[in-house]
Amino acid sequence: MEANHTLVNRPNFIFILLDDMGWKDLGCYGSSFYETPHLDRLASEGMRFTDAYAASPVCSPTRASILTGKYPASLGITNWIGGDAKGKLLDAPYLRYLPLEEKSMARALKEHGYRTWNVGKWHMGGKDFYPEKHGFDVNVGGCDWGSPHKGYFSPYGIETLPDGPEGEYLTDRLTDEAIRLIQQKDQAPFFLYLSHYTVHTPIQAKAEDIAKYTEKAKKLGLDQLSAIEEGELFPCEHKKHLRVQRRVIQSDPVYAAMIDNLDWNIGRLLQALEETGQAENTVIIFTSDNGGLATAESSPTCNAPLQEGKGWMYEGGVREPLIVKWPGTIKPGSVCEVPVTSPDFYPTLLEIAGLPLLPEQHSDGISFVPLLKGEDSLEREAIYWHYPHYGNQGGTPGSSIRMGNDKLIEFFEDGRVELYNLLADLGEEHDIAKERPDLAEKLQKKLSQWREQVEAKIPVPNPEYTQSF
Repeated sequence: MEANHTLVNRPNFIFILLDDMGWKDLGCYGSSFYETPHLDRLASEGMRFTDAYAASPVCSPTRASILTGKYPASLGITNWIGGDAKGKLLDAPYLRYLPLEEKSMARALKEHGYRTWNVGKWHMGGKDFYPEKHGFDVNVGGCDWGSPHKGYFSPYGIETLPDGPEGEYLTDRLTDEAIRLIQQKDQAPFFLYLSHYTVHTPIQAKAEDIAKYTEKAKKLGLDQLSAIEEGELFPCEHKKHLRVQRRVIQSDPVYAAMIDNLDWNIGRLLQALEETGQAENTVIIFTSDNGGLATAESSPTCNAPLQEGKGWMYEGGVREPLIVKWPGTIKPGSVCEVPVTSPDFYPTLLEIAGLPLLPEQHSDGISFVPLLKGEDSLEREAIYWHYPHYGNQGGTPGSSIRMGNDKLIEFFEDGRVELYNLLADLGEEHDIAKERPDLAEKLQKKLSQWREQVEAKIPVPNPEYTQSF
C-alpha cells in the first residue's frame, strides 16, 4: 500500500459503459428525439469525442479490450454468441472468457491502493472469471449474462444482484448501488466501473417515461412516418433471401424512455458526487460497447447518418459516443476529432493517475491524455477491427482498418474490399476501391500484416454448406 498522502492526491475514476448505445443517441451528438440534459451538461463540462470507436461491433470483445488494453484479436475474444452453423464459412474459434493471466485495468489500479468496484454487466465468462477474479473488490450485478436475465423489472434473476421490490427498475437499482459505494468515506481513491445493461434488449421502460415519448412522437408527427425500411438483401450468402430491417428515424418511445431514464440516473450520480465533495477530484468517462441496434431485433434506434449498426463493421456498428470530464485539466465544452479506441482507456487512466504504464499489458492502447490536455494528434498510424463471425444483426465475417480518414473493410466470404473516405463520406455510401486501387491495396496489405502480427483467427470454408434457396 502506498503512502496515504499519495493516495489522497490521486483522482477517482467513474467509467460508465453503456450497452448498445448508438453514436447519435444523445442530444449532444445530434438526437432531437431522445432527451439527455444531464449527459449534455457533462459534455459541456468536459470533452466530447466525434471519432471514438469500440474495438468490436459486439459487446464482450469491446469490454475485454477496455479492461486489458488489447485488441479483441490480440486477446482471442472476438465474439460472444456462437456463429451461424449454416454459413458459407465456419465460425472462427474464440475464447468465451477473459483469461486470468491478463492484468485488468482494475487490478493495476488496485495494486496502487484504489478501491475497485464493478456495478452492472460483466459478460466475460462464468463464475471462475467474474469481476472478483480480475481485481474488483466488489461485484454488484456482474455475471455471465449479456442482458438482464428476466428483464429490467425486479425480480431480475441476476445471481449477483439480490432482487428488489417488485417492479423496481434495473437502471435505477444499479445507480443506487453505485451511489451507495461512492458515499463511503475513505481516503483511498476509487475506480467505479458502472456498466449499465441499458439499452440492450429487451427494450423495456417505465410506463410514465414511455407515455412522455409516445406523446412527443405524436406531436412531432413521427408516429405517422414509416420508421422501418426494408433494405437490401443480407450480404451473407446463406441469408440472401432476407432483407435488412433498417430503422430510418429515431421514433421508438420505449427506447427513448430507456435513454431518458438513464440520463436521469446519470444526473443522480453527478449530484451524489457533488454532495460528497468528490466532484472536483473525479474523472468521468462515458461511452458504449458497440453501435446502436438499428438493423434487426425490432431495430429500436437509428444511427443515421452512419451506416448500419451493431454487428456490422460499418461506422454505425463501431463509432461510439465518448465524453470525458477531468476537472481542472480539460477545457469545458471542448470537442476532439482525433480517433481513439477501446484499448486506449487503460494507459490513459494510468497516466491520469500518475502511475507507471504497463506496455506489455496494454500493448494495443495509446494514452490519449495529450488530447485531453488540448493537443490535436496522437502518434498512431491506424486503428484495426477483426470480426470473423456472422453477426446476428446481418453483418458478415471480415476485418477493417482506418488510417487517417480512409477506411477499408475486407469481407471474408468473397474476398471483396470496400474503401471509404470518412471525411467526405461519413455514411460510407460511395465505395472508392475501384477508383483508388493503389490505396485499397496499401490498406489491405497493412491490415493483413496486422492480422499476422496478432495471430488473428480466420474463418475457413464450411464443408457442409449448401445454399437452400
